[in-house]
Amino acid sequence: MESIGIQQQFFNHLKSILPSHLSLADAMGDLLNLSADSVYRRIRGEKELSLGELKILCEHFHVSLDQVLQMKNNTIVFHAPEFDQSEHNFGDYLQRMLNQLTYINSFKKKEFLYSAKDIFVIHSFHVKELAAFKIFFWSKSIMNNPDLKDRYFSIRDYPFDDYFLLGQKVIKEYNEMPSSEVWNFETMSSTIHQIEYYRDAGLFKTKEDLHAVVDATDIMLTHIQNQAEKGHKYMYGHGEAGHRMPVKYYIQDLILGNNSALVEIDGKYLSYLNHGVLHYLITSDERFNSRANSSFHTLLSRSTLISQTSEKERSRFFRTLREKVQACKNGSL
Repeated sequence: MESIGIQQQFFNHLKSILPSHLSLADAMGDLLNLSADSVYRRIRGEKELSLGELKILCEHFHVSLDQVLQMKNNTIVFHAPEFDQSEHNFGDYLQRMLNQLTYINSFKKKEFLYSAKDIFVIHSFHVKELAAFKIFFWSKSIMNNPDLKDRYFSIRDYPFDDYFLLGQKVIKEYNEMPSSEVWNFETMSSTIHQIEYYRDAGLFKTKEDLHAVVDATDIMLTHIQNQAEKGHKYMYGHGEAGHRMPVKYYIQDLILGNNSALVEIDGKYLSYLNHGVLHYLITSDERFNSRANSSFHTLLSRSTLISQTSEKERSRFFRTLREKVQACKNGSL
């Protein structure tokens, strides 16, 4: 392929991943410090990009050349947005999630598909007491935040108000896009084990803190069940008047999910693969996403839809989960 043809293919790819309201020419001008005329000469293929310019564009737009040119190899390129951030700041994690959802919502057509091994992180922020516990657990036990060493969880001591408000913004952004989530009877196991571990290890400051977290988890499940019944998303405590996009919940007991997500944006796809409990690797590789899309829809075909249908299965499913959660109140503290 001639170099100009490769260059035009590269620009076509950049245009396809940019939201419709953004201009590639304006972005290139700012990144490369070029005049509008110089930018358009490159876009039209009248002037070749230098290797330095190509490097700047690839890094900014998270693009791999072998991916764009469809080179025949077994390499899949992933983007890891958290690698240049603090590993102890949970606020950074929430802000990255908010940025990703805002980016997805910048496209006209979008859909979010989630295969749940654990409840989607976003759902932890429906109820403040659950959010506070989750933030404390993730910060202390996963991110190894030194400020929480030898500390006990108390809602009064660690309300994490700023993080909760940021989490509410994340939920609002998520509510702006249609989504499908596949759950199973093990989806709540991780959260239940976290509560039980803190209970048995004496890491709740008081029994009231334990009960508040359990009850908040119960409330979250009831909210999810109500969304499934209505078939659309809305903010907890705000009533259905503020409902947004449709949501489909599925249950299945054949395959355990892996906390991965597949997002469609204007006919293209992004895959989000979970690693390290909280972190994600992202790829726009067409070969990978085509297979991921096929696998996800195969999973849906083997699952039971419980949104706006299957009332008996839906009630039984959430009742079972709530019973498991409430059982966490029993035991030593």
